[in-house]
Amino acid sequence: MGALDGKHVLITGGGTGIGAAIARALSKEGAKLSLVGRRQAPLDAMAKELPRTAAIVADITSDADCAAMVIAANKAHGAIDIVIANAGAASSAPAGQIDLKTWQAAIDVNLTGAFLTAGAALPDVTRAPGGRIVFIASTAGLKGYPYVAAYVAAKHGVVGLMKALSIELAPKGITVNAVCPGFTDTPLLDAAATKISAKTGRSADDSRAALAKDNAHGRLIQPEEVAATVLWLCSPAASSINGQAIAVTGGPL
Repeated sequence: MGALDGKHVLITGGGTGIGAAIARALSKEGAKLSLVGRRQAPLDAMAKELPRTAAIVADITSDADCAAMVIAANKAHGAIDIVIANAGAASSAPAGQIDLKTWQAAIDVNLTGAFLTAGAALPDVTRAPGGRIVFIASTAGLKGYPYVAAYVAAKHGVVGLMKALSIELAPKGITVNAVCPGFTDTPLLDAAATKISAKTGRSADDSRAALAKDNAHGRLIQPEEVAATVLWLCSPAASSINGQAIAVTGGPL
């Protein structure tokens, strides 16, 4: 038997990158999955790859979409036991060049989206002790980085949201934690490396290597490493781990 046999897990941003790695790890432990994203094709590909997996198209920045997302998940697998709020996006610019539209977009996707995701599923997750909420934040939620002020602010907000919910929901037997990866080998990082290359003239490989140096062990984090941390937080073994922002970055920040 798997550690998550019979558990229904909702994962936003579940079609690619870290979300897809989390889906694969939790599926191996017997979880039923509802994968959410804005694009149908990656979700359908994951649903074909993994058993007991439903694909749900939704915009997590929309309150109505998040409500519909939970209804669709309930129809697929019943009440939700675990929420992985993973969806996010990043853009970069000097602080003085960040306009209000860019700022708001970063807050909407990374912070408001996490809030709406958790809130929509809260009646399900809190219906009995043992529920889990895991936010995928970032080391940008624990320290600062240049040229991504809006993203850093949003991810700090996610960590704060996690800490507030962890205290509020602890009496119900629900744990709420955040996983904070360093620079991770995903399509999001590839896009960042391409942008750096375009601005600096460095090769894409050199740009990736420069980002990897920020991680303490000097290499990019693999999505599967993040997924393993999430799997542990969802398991019975982590029932006393609550309100923690766990950095996955090869060493101290």
